[in-house]
Amino acid sequence: MHSSIVHACVLLATAGIVLLDSLGSRLQAAERPNVVWLISEDNSAEYLRLYDAHGAEAPRIAQLASDGLLFKNAYSNAPVCSVARTTLMTGCYGPRIGTQFHRREFEAPMPPGVEMFPAYLRAAGYYTTNNSKKDYNATETRGTWDESSKSANWRGRRAGQSFFHMQSFGATHESSLHFSQQDFERQKTIHDPTTVSIAPYHPDTELFRFTVAKYLDNIQTVDQQIGAVVDQLDQDELLEDTFIFYFGDHGGVLPRGKGYAYNNGLHVPLVVRIPENFKHLSPWPADSQVPGFVQFIDMGATTLNLAGVPVPTGIDGQPFLGLGVTASAVDARDEAFGYADRFDEKYDFVRSLRVGKYDYIRSYQPFNFDGLQNNYRYIMLAYRQWREQFQAGKLNETQSQFFRTRPSEMLFDVEADPHEVHNLANDPAYATVLQRMRDRLQSKVKSLPDLSFYPESYLAEHAAANPTQFGTQHASEIAEYVAIADLSLAKFRDIESDLERALASRDPIARYWAIIACSSHGKSAASLAPIAQQLAQNDDNRLVRVRAAEFLGLIGVSDPQSVLLECLGQSKSPIEANLILNTVVLLRDGEPGYDFDISARNLLPQALESQEVQRRLAYLEAVDGIPKNPQARPQRVPKSAQ
Repeated sequence: MHSSIVHACVLLATAGIVLLDSLGSRLQAAERPNVVWLISEDNSAEYLRLYDAHGAEAPRIAQLASDGLLFKNAYSNAPVCSVARTTLMTGCYGPRIGTQFHRREFEAPMPPGVEMFPAYLRAAGYYTTNNSKKDYNATETRGTWDESSKSANWRGRRAGQSFFHMQSFGATHESSLHFSQQDFERQKTIHDPTTVSIAPYHPDTELFRFTVAKYLDNIQTVDQQIGAVVDQLDQDELLEDTFIFYFGDHGGVLPRGKGYAYNNGLHVPLVVRIPENFKHLSPWPADSQVPGFVQFIDMGATTLNLAGVPVPTGIDGQPFLGLGVTASAVDARDEAFGYADRFDEKYDFVRSLRVGKYDYIRSYQPFNFDGLQNNYRYIMLAYRQWREQFQAGKLNETQSQFFRTRPSEMLFDVEADPHEVHNLANDPAYATVLQRMRDRLQSKVKSLPDLSFYPESYLAEHAAANPTQFGTQHASEIAEYVAIADLSLAKFRDIESDLERALASRDPIARYWAIIACSSHGKSAASLAPIAQQLAQNDDNRLVRVRAAEFLGLIGVSDPQSVLLECLGQSKSPIEANLILNTVVLLRDGEPGYDFDISARNLLPQALESQEVQRRLAYLEAVDGIPKNPQARPQRVPKSAQ
């Protein structure tokens, strides 16, 4: 009898513990905040009055800031949609995990042990929705979204279920400025074109003024759309339980914004409304301005931390809100890292490091000048006019730089020079700052390690199955390639013998970077032309031959056409073919200006299986520099949104 009573009491006690534990879990879940991300496409912070006196008034966004936080230094890690959005979803630097190219030629798997962050929220009981843009360069984690559609919102969840909702607004997208000449001549804008601010690197023309005014109008359209979502939350009595993030997905979208790793291509608006019921999760009071630097790698980690979900160890970001975060620690953050690689058919390789007021920009292939043809960019009339005025000799030095070879490294004081037109890299007064920034960036790309030190076609063939693991396994080789690439930063006479040794390396990627360093030095490296000629004719690596011919063409020593046409005709890889065509366009449109005759007949059928190759061919076959179809793509390649 006594034993039965004891046993019954133990059962009751155990049941009570289970019941209390269950109640505790439910209470804990019910006390978790909702999180909403409202994302405008393609706009820099400077286009909002909140950040710049010349920006558009956005009263609904301003109210969010008044009820919460305005982050003065929020940065996308990449200046283009797919790369930036992949960084948001993964919390990882693109060049570390193989997601740095726009648009993707291969879909990288998620890093081992890492899921897209909404999957962690969903596993913890959150209802996750996306409306509706994705645009990822990584394979989407199964179970990321409960719903992703143009009608998705939080209203499909269970009663009392916490939610994460992400919604994008396209009124500010680059395509909104793809108006016609007739539209320019007939349309009226809300903002007065005669009073808008024109960047010093832009020509001050009626067309540019109209373009700026129209874009500021678009900002106000997005402001109204964001206000409508906030009103829905209020109507559903969710406002004081919901953190509302508003931010741009990267900078843009006037020329030299989107697609470029300058400050205005990466600096985005970010405001976070703090709900009354969860104000304890913010280390700052409402209506505060946060000076610390936050990046897209941090956004997922912050959302997880607000939800009380552990942040995975395999990501690069760290929270800036939630339990365990202090205002002093976030305010002390002073660094943002940026990357710009291929954008559609246009190749580039730029890394930027913002530290405090200084912005250091490293161009690893500076001969690929900013204004090099990208068909999608040049749909915009302002881009076309800018180039036409350059070709007509109507621009000053600052306005012309966009169409000229860049310095290998640039240093800007963003506080004194917000448009980044005064390069301090050669100013002796900034030598110490330059060296410090250079060292810091070198350490960064080595520590990732940065996969872009391998050609994209090589990565697709050898690393696509697990880019992150490939980078870890080849970190020492990448460090060697970084060192060779950085020979372009020294005086040529001091590193000529080093370059000569690298050109003779048994490693084709080392030779590849050595010849790129020669091109970066330009005519100063002409003494190595005989070696380059041997490489162009006889190297057993096709891309080394291409880069050698490119160098010889850039310095005017020999006509590169026969080598480039031969290599193009041999390539079965559309990624490799696109890189060769990038060199063709560079040498045709830039100095010294070779007259290539190239069409689809020069390429193998396999190489034509790429929308990027088709775009290059459309441009090369164009009349007066305007492709018959700027977005040309083969029939078998599905259309994907820009």
